[in-house]
Amino acid sequence: MKRQPSIDIVRGIVMIIMALDHVRDLMHINSLAQSPTDLSTTTPWLFFTRWITYLCAPTFVFLAGTSVYLSLQKNSLAETRTFLFKRGFWLLLLEFTIFNFGLYFDIGFHTLLFEVIATIGFGFIVLGLLLKIPSRILGITGLCILIFHNLLPFIVVSQNLKLNSVLTSFISPFGTPFGNPLLGRVFIMAYPPVQWLGIMLVGFASGKFFELEAEKRKKLFVKIGYSALALFVAIRFLNIYGDPIKWSLQKDPVFTFLSFINVTKYPPSLLFCLLNLGIMFLLLAFAEQFHNTIKKITLVYGKVPLFYFIVHFYVIHILTLVLLFAQGFSWLQFDFVAGTFGRSRNIQSGLPLWGIYFVWIFVVTILYKPCQWFGKYKAENKYWWLKYI
Repeated sequence: MKRQPSIDIVRGIVMIIMALDHVRDLMHINSLAQSPTDLSTTTPWLFFTRWITYLCAPTFVFLAGTSVYLSLQKNSLAETRTFLFKRGFWLLLLEFTIFNFGLYFDIGFHTLLFEVIATIGFGFIVLGLLLKIPSRILGITGLCILIFHNLLPFIVVSQNLKLNSVLTSFISPFGTPFGNPLLGRVFIMAYPPVQWLGIMLVGFASGKFFELEAEKRKKLFVKIGYSALALFVAIRFLNIYGDPIKWSLQKDPVFTFLSFINVTKYPPSLLFCLLNLGIMFLLLAFAEQFHNTIKKITLVYGKVPLFYFIVHFYVIHILTLVLLFAQGFSWLQFDFVAGTFGRSRNIQSGLPLWGIYFVWIFVVTILYKPCQWFGKYKAENKYWWLKYI
C-alpha cells in the first residue's frame, strides 16, 4: 500500500502541538510548582495549554499501531516481526539514553523516565509476538483493555504481594529508587504499558480502514469520531465510571466545563481515550481536505516523527539554559540532578505563558528546515539505519 498522507498530516499536527507542552514543562514560570490542570490554581488559558496536548500521545501510539498494519501488507510476517523486535528494543534504548539525557541534561542519569517512546517500543515488541492473531481479535482485545482497565487496580490477582506489585507496575504510574541508595537515583513509570498497548492494538486493527476508498473511509472516520465524543459526553455526565477524577460544579460555567473535560492521562482513562481518539478520528477524516499550506507544513514534521521528537527536546532544553543565563543565573545555580531541567525549585525562573507561546512558535519554525532536509534524505537513501530514525 502507498503511504497515507492523512496519517503524516495528523501526526505532524500533534507533533507541532506537542512542542507547546514541552516548552511549558521546561520554561513556564510556575511549571515546577503548579499543575496546569489543578482547577484551584490554574487559569483557563493555562489549562487549555496543557489539555490540548493530551491529543499527542494517544495519537502517536494509535498511529504507530496503524503503521505496523500497513507495513504488514507490504512485507512478510517474519520481516515485520523482526523489524518490530529490533525497533522496539531500539526505542527502549533511546528512551533511557538519548531522550532521558535530552530531557534532564543529567550525566549521572539520576532520573530514568519510562515515557511515550518506551511504551511504543514495548508495544512493538508485544505486537510482534501477536502478529499471527487476526487483526479483528487484536482490535477487540485492545478495546476491552480501554473499556475495562479502570477496574484493574481493584482486582486482586494474587495473594502474593510481590507479584501484585509487579503486575500493578504495568497498569499504574509509580516511582521507585534503584541502584546505590546514596546516589538517589529513581525510576519513574509515567506511561504504564498495558493501557497504551490497548490503544496500539486498536490502531493496528484500524489499519484495515485505510484499505477503503477515500470517501468511504472519511464517512467511517466521521462516524467513529462523533460516536466516541458522544460516548464521552454520556459517560462523563453520569460521573460513575470511566475516569478516577469526577467532574463537579465549579465557581463559574467556564471552570465547570474545565472540570468536565479534565480527564486522567496517567494512566489513560477510558474517557481520556474516547475524547482524544474521537478528535483524532475527525482529524484523520478531514486531513486531506485541509488547506494546501497546512498540509505542506504538517507533512514535513509528520514524515520524520522520531527525528523531530528527539531534536526538539534538545533545542528546548538548550533554550531553557540560555534563558536562565539571561535571567542572571550562574552555572553553579543550575540543578540537573533533581529532575527540574537545570532550574532550582527555590528560586523563581522561567517565562510567563505568553512567552511560552512565543518560544513554542520559534522552536517549531527553526526545526522546519532540518525536518524537511532529513525527510528528503530519508526518502532518497535506503540505508538500513534510516528505518530506525
